Amino acid sequence: MEKVKVEIKWAMIFLLASLLWMYIEKLSGLHSTHIDQHLYWTNLFAIIAITVYVFALRDKKKSDYNGQMTYLQGLKSGVIISIIVAIFSPLTQWITATIITPEYFPNIIEYSVEQGYYGSVEDAQVYFNLESYMVQSAVGALMMGIVTSAIVAVFVRSKSKG
Repeated sequence: MEKVKVEIKWAMIFLLASLLWMYIEKLSGLHSTHIDQHLYWTNLFAIIAITVYVFALRDKKKSDYNGQMTYLQGLKSGVIISIIVAIFSPLTQWITATIITPEYFPNIIEYSVEQGYYGSVEDAQVYFNLESYMVQSAVGALMMGIVTSAIVAVFVRSKSKG
């Protein structure tokens, strides 16, 4: 457990940041009155996600590797964070959908049908539901986390002296 202490800490920070982001989206009306803008603004979370991974790998480098970390060590740390986030992301989706913004699914279903993205409410409900979002968040967290880790590790690794 001690070997992954930094990863657990940063995975929890990531999860809390994602819940805070959902709350900000709700407060700004992106889950209701401005739902038509949600698709665009929600992608700004990528900046926060990348920033968390940068701080996490820098912390790992300093705390566990005395300031000298290889690319593979950074990648491994990022993958561990991604796995933890993926494991807990269904819980964060549940918190989001039941506590933070229970109106999101009905609103996005109505909007997507009105815009013609789906032919019926039933068709939209197949995609926009808690179970679907739980799976999407877990798979997405793992995939995007690994990609982000692979890129961030390039910049955080120690440069070889040679």
